[in-house]
Amino acid sequence: MGIKGLQGFVQNQCLNVCSTVNLRTLAKRHMSSYPDCAPTVVVDAMCCLRTWYTPNGWVHGGQWKEYLDSLHNFITAFKNAGIRLVFVFDGVIEEKKRAEWVKRRLQNNKEVSKIFSFVKSHRQQPGRNMFFIPSGISTFTRFALMSLGQEIICSQVEGDYEVAAYALKHNCLGILGEDSDYLIFNTAPYFSINKLCLDNLVTLMYSRESFCGELGLGLSDLPLLACLLGNDIVPEKIMESFHRKCMASYPSHGNKHNKANVIRAVASFISSIQLLPHGLKEVEKMLYPGFDMTLLQKGIESYVLPQQSSPWIYSRSQPFEGTTYVCQDQEIVQIALCQHYKGENSMICNVLCLGVSDCSNTLEDENDPQIPGQALVFRTARQHIYAILLGTGNGSPGTCPIVHEWYVYPGNLLQRPDLVPALPLSIPGGTPTARRLWLSEEPDIQRQRFYTCLACFNVERWTEEFSSLSSSLAVTCCLLVYIAVQVDSLSLTDVEAFLAQALVLPGISASQLKSLQLPYVDSRAVHLAFLYLRGLVTLMGANCACSYPFKMVDLMPWNTFDGKLFHQKYLQCHRQRPLEEILTKTESIAQFMKLRTMITDACAAQNRILQPGLKSTSGPLPGKSGEQSHYGPQSEHESERNEWQSVRKKQPKDQAMSGSFYNRYRQCNPPHEHRGKINDWSNISRHQAGHQEQWSQLDPLYEYEGRGNLPESYEYGRYNPGQRSWHRGQRRRGHQFSNQ
Repeated sequence: MGIKGLQGFVQNQCLNVCSTVNLRTLAKRHMSSYPDCAPTVVVDAMCCLRTWYTPNGWVHGGQWKEYLDSLHNFITAFKNAGIRLVFVFDGVIEEKKRAEWVKRRLQNNKEVSKIFSFVKSHRQQPGRNMFFIPSGISTFTRFALMSLGQEIICSQVEGDYEVAAYALKHNCLGILGEDSDYLIFNTAPYFSINKLCLDNLVTLMYSRESFCGELGLGLSDLPLLACLLGNDIVPEKIMESFHRKCMASYPSHGNKHNKANVIRAVASFISSIQLLPHGLKEVEKMLYPGFDMTLLQKGIESYVLPQQSSPWIYSRSQPFEGTTYVCQDQEIVQIALCQHYKGENSMICNVLCLGVSDCSNTLEDENDPQIPGQALVFRTARQHIYAILLGTGNGSPGTCPIVHEWYVYPGNLLQRPDLVPALPLSIPGGTPTARRLWLSEEPDIQRQRFYTCLACFNVERWTEEFSSLSSSLAVTCCLLVYIAVQVDSLSLTDVEAFLAQALVLPGISASQLKSLQLPYVDSRAVHLAFLYLRGLVTLMGANCACSYPFKMVDLMPWNTFDGKLFHQKYLQCHRQRPLEEILTKTESIAQFMKLRTMITDACAAQNRILQPGLKSTSGPLPGKSGEQSHYGPQSEHESERNEWQSVRKKQPKDQAMSGSFYNRYRQCNPPHEHRGKINDWSNISRHQAGHQEQWSQLDPLYEYEGRGNLPESYEYGRYNPGQRSWHRGQRRRGHQFSNQ
């Protein structure tokens, strides 16, 4: 994250600090000096994600096959120069930096809101100046790089500290990133990813020695400079009065509050006290009364690497010194930590060790109340994952372990974490433990892992059907059933679009996807695409918790999802284009109908009857009037419900209520009080109202029986009577907890 304004200051005001270098040439020199040590560049992956994401399309949900090609090209360029790469990812958000993390998430919310406003107004993707990196890209990139044979490290401390420490310990050629903190660490040379030309491996290198010479400081003074200027630990705002005092005694020219003048004034102050025996006392005199000096100490310490010392701190604590873990099974914790460091698992390590889970922003439209926040949609699945990892107490609700969730969703100001209890799985034998799933050698353990993973998404009854599918299709069906049950507004047409995308994707190359043209951008399709991506990340966590019943590579989006392709299928399905056109291959039609029936039946078994979405009337693509959005034969539940609805309009209300169609309809679509979805209508019971009033509340179609037509506001799969909130009460398999 770094020190605000420092990198710009160095590039614009300290020309002797920056120099253009050729990494290929530096690698040859390094091999000459250290023939037994391959020249290695440590890559701060989190700084590079935006640079690596070269596809033009990003608002649709990510162009993952193109992205994989981009990573391959990056690796190949360094491999051809004889340079080894080690990629480091942030594996934890340290609590001392949580406030800064929250600040950035809230700022990102505003950026997301602007993106959706633009899409709705212009019906196209915003320019690169509004670029928002696709959801889950950090997690997906780790596994992409591993699939390309690269070494991955997922940090157990702050990522930039891990990068600097690794580079120092292994005598690396340098660090590749874009973070001014690397000007502060006393470690290997720092190269800019933003200035890198991949064709010839030429970039900008920053010299700390020259930087110190420019400011009249020593290398050991740089951590104090960073903290006094303000960083992720010592907020810049609380240092403003200190900056004014430094500026008052510094002879500057032009705007006194210019960032360059502030940096030089603070450096001048440090230079004036660096030889004093109790220099920090002089610093404390300049700070406002009551300033927490331990904050300053922590900030300085965060830059001091192993085997290093600083004249500005009194003593140091070691990372993870005296750490106690939430999970009491130390063998399971050590396995998780080992996998975590290698980047092999997702989500579970922080839950096991710290009892914390966090999730950054995604593209979700806060002004669309019909699609709940992704954090709430997938909360029940996460609660089941927590139960596997941490246990369920003695089985009663009050004894279940609690996980602190820092999840971004509309309305959550992130003032404190949500306290989310583990939720036991309602399966025979109860919730299996992580020890059983991870270490058991029983003959049928792999089947139990698969069954338990599906149970996290309430689809375990279809284990046999899903096991007969390819992994990518099983993943798609699992998520679509779960999302459909959780989100009332998801229509059958939406499901068809997701299915069509999954069936067509394997036969399309990255170059074909790149050339795919869309007539316009639909904001709801954007929202659904990113909701699905978050589902993939959640399923990855369940897969890790259950000891990998799926191969992780089979869950990756380049094997399961493409944003532009989904957008195309979404527009085609909502325009009711012929199925042959949507699937491109007639031989896929039978499989499409089989999967659609499987999903609608699985939803119906959970009292969720999928309905077609209304035909889209906007955009340049003409549709065939009178066409249904269903393709091919309907499932039994679909046919019965549609047959009932066609008859009920023709009958008087009393006849419709007693008709056989109504009885058959209610058998497959009972009232909503037991539906496990986010947006159930709470506080409705047979004992709270009379028969007629109760049915008018529970059945959104009841009051329109016998009137011939449904209201104009009714849209299949999106009707929300009374604009009732989607915050919900008790569900059959647990609770949804609103933000506290």
